[in-house]
Amino acid sequence: MGKITRLSSELANQIAAGEVVERPASVVKELVENAIDAGARRLSIHVELGGKKQVRVDDDGEGMEPEDARLAIERHATSKIRRSDDLAAILTLGFRGEALPSIASVSHFVLRSRARGRSSGTEIRVNGGAVAAEQEVAAAEGTVVEVNDLFYNLPARRKFLKSDGAESAQVSRVVTQLALAYPEVGFTLTSAARTVLQCPPAGSLRDRLFQLYGERNDLIDVRKEAGGLRITGFIAALADQGPTRGPQHVFVNRRIVKDKTIAHAIIDSYSTASIKERSPEVHLFIEMPPEAVDVNVHPTKAEVRFREQSLVHEVVRRALMDALGQGGVPQLQLRPETAMHMPIAATIPGVLSGGVFPSRWMPDSTGGASDAVSGFGRTGGSPAGSGSSRTGPDFGGQVVPLKSDSTSDIRPMIPLGQFRDTFIIAVDDQGIAIIDQHVAHERVLFERVMQKLTAGRLESQRLLVPLLLELLPGAHQALTGRKVELDRLGFEIESFGEATVKVTAVPALLDTEDSSTALRALADDLEGLDRGAHVQDALQRIAATMACHAAVKANYPLPYEKMTHILDELRATAYSTICPHGRPVMLRLTRREIEKNFERI
Repeated sequence: MGKITRLSSELANQIAAGEVVERPASVVKELVENAIDAGARRLSIHVELGGKKQVRVDDDGEGMEPEDARLAIERHATSKIRRSDDLAAILTLGFRGEALPSIASVSHFVLRSRARGRSSGTEIRVNGGAVAAEQEVAAAEGTVVEVNDLFYNLPARRKFLKSDGAESAQVSRVVTQLALAYPEVGFTLTSAARTVLQCPPAGSLRDRLFQLYGERNDLIDVRKEAGGLRITGFIAALADQGPTRGPQHVFVNRRIVKDKTIAHAIIDSYSTASIKERSPEVHLFIEMPPEAVDVNVHPTKAEVRFREQSLVHEVVRRALMDALGQGGVPQLQLRPETAMHMPIAATIPGVLSGGVFPSRWMPDSTGGASDAVSGFGRTGGSPAGSGSSRTGPDFGGQVVPLKSDSTSDIRPMIPLGQFRDTFIIAVDDQGIAIIDQHVAHERVLFERVMQKLTAGRLESQRLLVPLLLELLPGAHQALTGRKVELDRLGFEIESFGEATVKVTAVPALLDTEDSSTALRALADDLEGLDRGAHVQDALQRIAATMACHAAVKANYPLPYEKMTHILDELRATAYSTICPHGRPVMLRLTRREIEKNFERI
């Protein structure tokens, strides 16, 4: 007797459902996409127990005639394609005719639909893929789909579902993505008796973004058209100091996708400006001719294949780089400081009568009281060469960093002086700027180094007496393994034993002492870099470390001409809001904020 048998249609459907229906969020995605394809303008999604007990999607789309409703639950029945040529230019979200029969095969399923213009609707009940009942019912125009007890007949699949809270979170994420893609459609998501999301139809993507995330001035606009592609959306500014990992929503022709080409272009665009590792927040919309992208490569339609992959990568990368170069400067906001209870000796009257300043107001012992009040004394700050700073004096008001202002660019600035020989205080026609002199100079030098590298190598200076550096074995290997890249930057090194490196030339940009410190820092940096990393990654790390050690330090007094030079050079850089390590270059106190606090507006 033969070993091969034909599976029943019910079992075949249940197996096939595993490719389409992974969890309750998959059900929500398929049903909402069907509703959008049907012309719905308002959608109501309800889930119970994270969707495991029930998922219900109610839409006001065109609805279905009785015969269409019956066909809709049969496998490979669809109204969206007719012949194989249609697969080359798919314009709808759904097209295979698999979603409804797959869902119905692993649940207690109810479809209720009434076509526009008809006086009644049709209700079909399906249990585990078998039609249980069909009847004419009273119904509103549109379609309601109920999916109850998901995977009730597949306990092996059901036990792999996450907790109710985790599944609810996935449903919320999917609905958020679809709401972003279709701002003209109203979305309501409820879980049990709680409203999770409510977005009426919006006039623009920015309006929908506000509905979902609130005011987001930290995101900057992306707009570019090239090579037949149109890129729009919002991305995190370089100077944004929020989480290093943010949500990334990428849409191709309004279809949410995960694509390695686009993901690489996003990371590449940010790494051009900074070596700081991050997965930035991105809401990116890519429009292209439907024939230029194949969406029929994944059961859940989550992946796509581009006809010209390199073109897509380059246009996305350029679009993001252009936007990041125009990104704004983080703003400061003045607000009254929270009332504090402190000893009388710590108050200003107490100090004048012989008390002691609290530590955060402590004036420099070598400066005078006038220096402390004017803000140009040499108090606080970091150890020289660290490039960082401590909290400065606070005179009754609190300065709070806000998110980036995507509309502001760096304008010509006039330096007024230094604060603690670490920050340049400058003004322009829009307000007051506070610039970290070390970070700003580091940005300038980094871009100068990277530009010179495109023409060849940096100038170097030979040492009369070679420099010998004792290193740990890992650090030794990290430097000698990147000898070629170091040579391009002006370092000439060679191994001088198992734990020693001999340096015979250093970049003209650095003096001998800084070169020694920079090489040790580079050894640590490169030791943590993947050995298979691209040469460009290594060069950027080396250039960033060099720029950091060559830049002016904190606690270093600058003449007016030097301050002016740094500010002018900063304006000429491509990415002036952060240093190559990702720290903010400046903070801005706008004219409007100042006038508001003086009650002039």
